[in-house]
Amino acid sequence: MISRRDFLQVGMAASALVGASGFGNWARLAAQQTLTQDQLLDFDTFGNVTLIHVTDIHAQMKPIYFREPEINLGVGENKGQVPHITGAEFKARYGVADGSPSAYALTYNDFSALGREYGKVGGLDRVATVVKSIRAARPDALLLDGGDTWHGSYTCYQTEGQDMVNVMNALAPDAMTFHWEFTLGSDRVRELIEGLPFAALGQNIFDAEWDEPAESFESYKMMEAGGVKIGVIGQAFPYMPIANPGWMFPEYSFGIRDERMQEMVDEVRAAGAELVVCLSHNGFDVDKKMAGRVQGIDVILSGHTHDALPEPVVVGDTIIIASGSNGKFVSRVDLDVRDGQMMGFRHKLIPIFSDVIEADAEMTALIDEQRAPYLGELEEVIGTTDTELYRRGNFNGSWDDLICDALISEREADIAMSPGVRWGPSLLPGDNITREDIWNVTSMTYPNAYRTEMTGEFIHTILEDVADNLFNPDPYYQQGGDMVRIGGMGYRIDITKPQGSRITEMTLLKTGEAIDPAKTYQVAGWASVNEGTEGPPIWDVVESHIRKLGTVTLDPNTSVEVVQG
Repeated sequence: MISRRDFLQVGMAASALVGASGFGNWARLAAQQTLTQDQLLDFDTFGNVTLIHVTDIHAQMKPIYFREPEINLGVGENKGQVPHITGAEFKARYGVADGSPSAYALTYNDFSALGREYGKVGGLDRVATVVKSIRAARPDALLLDGGDTWHGSYTCYQTEGQDMVNVMNALAPDAMTFHWEFTLGSDRVRELIEGLPFAALGQNIFDAEWDEPAESFESYKMMEAGGVKIGVIGQAFPYMPIANPGWMFPEYSFGIRDERMQEMVDEVRAAGAELVVCLSHNGFDVDKKMAGRVQGIDVILSGHTHDALPEPVVVGDTIIIASGSNGKFVSRVDLDVRDGQMMGFRHKLIPIFSDVIEADAEMTALIDEQRAPYLGELEEVIGTTDTELYRRGNFNGSWDDLICDALISEREADIAMSPGVRWGPSLLPGDNITREDIWNVTSMTYPNAYRTEMTGEFIHTILEDVADNLFNPDPYYQQGGDMVRIGGMGYRIDITKPQGSRITEMTLLKTGEAIDPAKTYQVAGWASVNEGTEGPPIWDVVESHIRKLGTVTLDPNTSVEVVQG
């Protein structure tokens, strides 16, 4: 008799086949000028359950450019494993042709040239078209939102998340989980959650005082699709008080809590769940480790690390789906669930090419309604760029180089620090830089641009701490985003070394002198997690700098030497 594991392997082969038909043919179809919405949405309906996954939208309602990372290093057991391969290695792994639409969607190579050829991506009115198409084929499909939804834009900041709540309610998810949402403050989060017409999930969101599950969030929700009882368990970002300001949500604690996750899996199974889905904001490597420790999860819908993978990753009997970010992709997963077991699956990572997928008129109208009161501020042109502006990657992207330059210039600093966050769309050379563009890479509720004195030793300690959050071999200790971006200073990092030994050869760029551990330097930065941080909001600092420049031109940043071992 064929085993469940054998069925999963058959499912994996089917997934790769479907993924190849979706991605592999884009280049040929585009060359024939026949790339159409129908081809992007083509899917042979399979089994009896359909899941639709979106995550890390970061309040991007309109089409954007978004460049995938050039550097995404894995450490320990994850070295060289997906999603820690990029560029040519990624294309070889998935059979992606140079210059194809899939190369544009999934890699950084030739991004500006391909961007001009294939256009923008995303737009929640296009996402709505995709979701409606899937629901037309499978009316009881479950739409699940992985969080980082109510954060990341001018209008989201001004409305305290209400614009995104209004738009997502129209998209009608069945459940969501959380991360950056908490930086709206716990009172505002509870206020928004109370009005949601769908489930707010987080089995690891606890009352900090009583160390018990928080009342405002459900650990899981029992649902039904295709005649199958489904337990959907939420997993919020585990490291909220470390990566973000704990004083904004002091009554909550988080953590991975994989022992409790096992309890929740067992509980939903006992309640009759034939399929168990984890809606996660752990990050991909953490999800892989959790899948190996918690038994009985069939599907993990992964978020937080913004990875876009055209095939699922299988860990034991669990499939892990990564659906990208910024509204750039929608994942569809069809499952064959029989006799209480997942017997196979098909999957497609659907790219939202904005020039190919027709906008849903009702959603367009709703989005425009949210933006209308702010349109003048959003569309004001601050400058132009001759440089491709992007953020993604383990180390400095050009957007953060520009932000660091602004901090040094406007705050009269020797060294600048910009947080290693992953959100923020891209711009192509020749594009105007609008106020909306600046806010898309700076919008947060603790934006103050500080200026302070730091010793060389303290700067070294900061870099070592952040590096350990990123490059600790144990995924459960990877508690932040990417590496803090540095302006005005160069350094060497050996990611194979232990904490305290990774960062060497720190150099002040304007003099070429080595950073003196005992000397004091003027340092400017933003996004401090400390309460009461003083300084102008970062978007004002960047806007002032760009206005003075007129046209942004950045040289390639070669100040960080990375040793991978």
